[in-house]
Amino acid sequence: MKWRYLLVVVIAFSFFAGLVSAEVDCGEDTSCIQKQIDELNVLLNTNKGEASKIQAKLKSIQSQISVAVTKLKITEANIKDRSEKVSTQYLILSVKIREMYMRLRSQPLWISLFSSMNMGEVRRELAYRQESNEADKQMIVSLVTEIGKLEADKKALEKQKIQLAKLQADLDAQNASFQATIKNLSSQIATLTAQQQAIISARSGSYITGVGSVPVSGDYDATIAGFKEKAPPGSFAVFTFGAFTHRNGMSQYGAKARAEDGQKYTTILKEYYGKEPVQKDTGGDIKVVENGSLNFEEKYLYGIAEMPDTWHKEALKAQAVAARTFAYKNYKTQNKEICTDEYCQAFSLSKANNPPQAWKEAVQETRGMILEDISTQYSAIAGGYLNTSGWDTTDKSGDGSWTSRAWESKANSPWFYKAWYREVKTSGTGRYSDSNSDCGRKPWLSQEEMSDILNTYIVRKDNSKGADTSRLLPVTLNNCYLYKGGVRITGNPYSMTELASFTNNPVTKVNSVTTRNNNNGQTTEVFFETNRGTISMSGAEFKEVFNIRAPGYLAIHQSSYSFFNIEKK
Repeated sequence: MKWRYLLVVVIAFSFFAGLVSAEVDCGEDTSCIQKQIDELNVLLNTNKGEASKIQAKLKSIQSQISVAVTKLKITEANIKDRSEKVSTQYLILSVKIREMYMRLRSQPLWISLFSSMNMGEVRRELAYRQESNEADKQMIVSLVTEIGKLEADKKALEKQKIQLAKLQADLDAQNASFQATIKNLSSQIATLTAQQQAIISARSGSYITGVGSVPVSGDYDATIAGFKEKAPPGSFAVFTFGAFTHRNGMSQYGAKARAEDGQKYTTILKEYYGKEPVQKDTGGDIKVVENGSLNFEEKYLYGIAEMPDTWHKEALKAQAVAARTFAYKNYKTQNKEICTDEYCQAFSLSKANNPPQAWKEAVQETRGMILEDISTQYSAIAGGYLNTSGWDTTDKSGDGSWTSRAWESKANSPWFYKAWYREVKTSGTGRYSDSNSDCGRKPWLSQEEMSDILNTYIVRKDNSKGADTSRLLPVTLNNCYLYKGGVRITGNPYSMTELASFTNNPVTKVNSVTTRNNNNGQTTEVFFETNRGTISMSGAEFKEVFNIRAPGYLAIHQSSYSFFNIEKK
């Protein structure tokens, strides 16, 4: 009995020496938070366009850390309560053990029993004491087990505290890096001249592509096949996944491929908008610019010129519902006048007066069908990724060779993966056509021209030789005219040789180039292997310097969410 008493004393001493524990295992939670912090590192290397997403992720991680800290505090309170209960049990048991020990020392058990009791009473007393001893034994075992658990919980809790402290420190560091990055990018933007800003604006473009009544034919020179066949060895070309697009709602080429694959129009709408159409009373007229009031269903919708009537019937029906919803919600119900070009919806009065049979049937068979409580934006292409529905691929992922699984690729969209090198009418807000001026050049760059783009980047980053940065303009600016707001942009650009002289070690040869994109359909990083080593920059930085300096009308025509690749032959 004495050894048990000593065991309890030893364990109790270690228990009271500093007991803190955690009943729950937070290892999985902190691992998850650490993973998110690692992902944040990638986002921090992208661009200012990601600022809101990065800020949201910072807040999300901070919230999770705060929740974890709160849970630990609750656990500590729980452990304190458990500790008090164990302490009480220990004191009760100590008293009982001491009383029994004293009785055993005062006189032998058989003398005390037989001196005052008969045989029956003796048996009952022995049975009672045996039962009491068994209960004490169980109490000791239970107490020892509980103390062991508390000791293990204490170690786990201390580990969690250390992990959470590290996570908080890492998050604070990432937040500081984020703020510094945003400040740096803001500073860079502030240093752009008015001419450079105008060029970037003109080349970014805000025109939203539509298929129109007749699909675009495609420009072979602007395709990857044309580049590989015609470009001289060592040439480079920048190909974008989609262009001039808001990346919201329905991809018209995606709808075409889905319909050809057997999807019904309701399924297509559900995939792009997350809802199926409902029936509404859409009778009456709508005001149309330069056309007065037209019957909504049987005149205005008949004249929608947003998709070729030769396309699959289910794609036409999906287009009819999207167009009806847009006009009904934004103009008809508000008694507003709707314009007739792509800024609203393309409308043709001649088509309305003599609608093709397939389109007329698509409108009639979906009469009154609209999508409630959502914006039904759409565009010809989105480049395989939509902000509103994610990856527009057969398996809804951007893993591996995703381009072969993209619905737009399956539809053979000529603008899915394209090098843009022709003039955009009305300074970046008008129509792009495969017949527009190319200023006498092709959509690829020579070694010297790509080196010049990189030298421009270097001078903007380190202008220790005092270049006049206002002259960082397209070398062809005075031959291939660019306009902003109807006003021609002029300037005195450096020649490629002049610009190279402002670097200590100019780029003269580009051996290879690699791009990296994230899972939100954005190009995040670009890496060039050159004669002066690796030159890396964010996707946003490359887009900016490319649009500032690229010759002719070459451009990355995406105002945000730039998604491009750079090919080398």
